[in-house]
Amino acid sequence: MCCVRRGRPRTTDRRRDIAVEVKIGVQHAPREIVLESGQTAAEVEKAVSEALSGKSQLLTLVDDHGRKVLVPAERLAYVELGEPTSRKVGFSAL
Repeated sequence: MCCVRRGRPRTTDRRRDIAVEVKIGVQHAPREIVLESGQTAAEVEKAVSEALSGKSQLLTLVDDHGRKVLVPAERLAYVELGEPTSRKVGFSAL
């Protein structure tokens, strides 16, 4: 019985294995905001469309470290979504 685990069964979250790169251009800002988000591309697109349609005054995204990125909707210049990529673990040759 030494190997029996008690408590909740361990589940894996497949979304944590996939990251979507998001680039946000902000008006009157010299650099763009770049983040990798654990949200799906559809979730990011929905948040952007809600901000641009006026349903929300802020574009709110969460990066893969759990930090929130807030951008005023009226300052959005562009939002670029990258392809979902799986996260690499360990060392490998390029």
